[in-house]
Amino acid sequence: MNPIIMSVKKNLDLTQNKPLKTILYEAFRKTIILGDIPAGERINEKEFSDTLNISRTPIRYAMQQLVAEKLVEHVPRIGIVVKGISIKDAYEIYDIRKALDTLAAEKAMHLMTEKDFNELESLIIKGENLHHEGKVDEVLQNFSDFNQFIYRKSQMLRLKSIVSELETYLVYFRDIAIRSSLRREKALAEHWLIYRGMKNKDKLQIELITHEHLDHSLQFIIKEMERHKIV
Repeated sequence: MNPIIMSVKKNLDLTQNKPLKTILYEAFRKTIILGDIPAGERINEKEFSDTLNISRTPIRYAMQQLVAEKLVEHVPRIGIVVKGISIKDAYEIYDIRKALDTLAAEKAMHLMTEKDFNELESLIIKGENLHHEGKVDEVLQNFSDFNQFIYRKSQMLRLKSIVSELETYLVYFRDIAIRSSLRREKALAEHWLIYRGMKNKDKLQIELITHEHLDHSLQFIIKEMERHKIV
């Protein structure tokens, strides 16, 4: 089987109670954002249809949605070609994250109980232990848990919904950054600063540290994207 089709199939969850066209679109979207279909690759609708035994109609729908998101483009006489994530996309997503993460932390710190702060502290300690044990994949999950905990405690359901739209992008960027041992260590130290700022209910510190934390991550990711000649 074509390795690109295999990558999409791996992300194709047919157990979901959603229309096939939506499931297929989400599988393509996740596969492209995670970089499993490189920029410049052509997506052959007929080959996907024949191999996966799926009508071309939901595949066309998925491609239309991805064109609208600018993750793929229609090239005359060639077909659908993957664009993937650009450096411009990275800057845009991190600008959004700065605003949303700051707002979530500021809201959460006023609503969190002592028990909540103890739980957040335990998450950071767990992340440090996983880092020292070299369990990179588990550190990646721990960082997601840290962010999701703060969003959950902000009790802003619409904010959480907005962030869920960016989640696949965030996992992709986080995965790039956290693979670096130095970046992991720095990010853990920044988590402690965010935690202390929240516990002290210091709005200014929250904004400064959150922005600095995300700027460091963005700078690392831009260097990696440039190294891989992503523009």
